[in-house]
Amino acid sequence: MNRGVSLAIFSAFVFSVMNALIKAASLTIPSSEIVFFRSAIGTILILGLMWQANIRFSTTGVPLLMLRGLFGAFYLLCFVYTIAHIPLADAAILAYLSPFFVILLSSLVLGEQLPKKAAFLLPTVLVGVALVINPFNFNSFNIYALVGIASALFAAGASITIRYLSKKHHTYEIVFYFLFTAMLVSGCLMKDEFVIPQGIAWVYLIAIGLVSLIGQICLTRAFTHENAAVVAVTRYIGLVFNVLWGVIFWLEIPDWMTVLGGVVIVVACITLSLKVQPGKPQS
Repeated sequence: MNRGVSLAIFSAFVFSVMNALIKAASLTIPSSEIVFFRSAIGTILILGLMWQANIRFSTTGVPLLMLRGLFGAFYLLCFVYTIAHIPLADAAILAYLSPFFVILLSSLVLGEQLPKKAAFLLPTVLVGVALVINPFNFNSFNIYALVGIASALFAAGASITIRYLSKKHHTYEIVFYFLFTAMLVSGCLMKDEFVIPQGIAWVYLIAIGLVSLIGQICLTRAFTHENAAVVAVTRYIGLVFNVLWGVIFWLEIPDWMTVLGGVVIVVACITLSLKVQPGKPQS
């Protein structure tokens, strides 16, 4: 299996676990505070990894690193806010609209060509997503859904910058700028609604920070091994994981269209990882 696609699938699973933890924490903790703790814990951990690996901060490319940080921060804030207010599966569905934006941006900014065989496989994945969404019974298009769509746009922007930055910057440095920027932005936003965590909330917040860092590192490395659009679409398998957690913890039982869509997504993603090779950037 292609290493980039394998990393993308694993990161999707890890992030689905993080989403479930966020959903649980959001019952008592404001969204901006969840983002702050996740980012602060991750920042400390990534600094430790950078020190251990003797990774120094770059003196060039800093503006683009900061832009990546801002894209990631706004994505995270929007996504956590969406998870806190609508069902987990619906929030994940909206966030996974990002490949539409990635495909557009990767073509305009990076000049990437989609793999030839993806002409069939990518639309197949999107058919699966349409089944999961079930447009005949999807009623979450409100302010929370609009914020969720915005999170997809910001995620796409972050994906494109990662693809470019990975050519000259270490994975740990790219992740650091994301986490540190998110910590600063969320810290400013949470000052008027800070809630002191109690009991199990501390466990959720610490676990979110640890799990998210693992997922972020895997995702960043996935983009260094594979075409940005292919990685983004492969991560659709995360929808299946999110639906699973919704069923187990919040009794969000999916209908037959959701189940069928999940099967289509899994089969298409596996086929994509085995058969499709990344396209080459245009010169």
